[in-house]
Amino acid sequence: MAMALKGSHRKWLRGQAHPLRPVVQIGRHGLTDGTLREIDFALDTHELIKVRAVAPKEEKQEMAERIEGQLAADVVGMIGHMLILYRRQADPELRKIELPAG
Repeated sequence: MAMALKGSHRKWLRGQAHPLRPVVQIGRHGLTDGTLREIDFALDTHELIKVRAVAPKEEKQEMAERIEGQLAADVVGMIGHMLILYRRQADPELRKIELPAG
């Protein structure tokens, strides 16, 4: 993980993600290299995304851990079949989200 998010930041990011639609869907083949590339590209573009993953809870947890480890992203929430992912844009000029202080 690139930076440790506080609980208040996670809560704020979940609120920001509420109106978003899922940009990536993890299908029956699970978390493939192609799916990881799509998630990586979406995080570079949007910073905060929703991923739809129709899988049992344990499998979703494993997917979330793999995404965090391989893409240096934070899972800020898992609600139903949705994973909410955040990764801060490395380039300050391209940042869309500024986390609140505190």
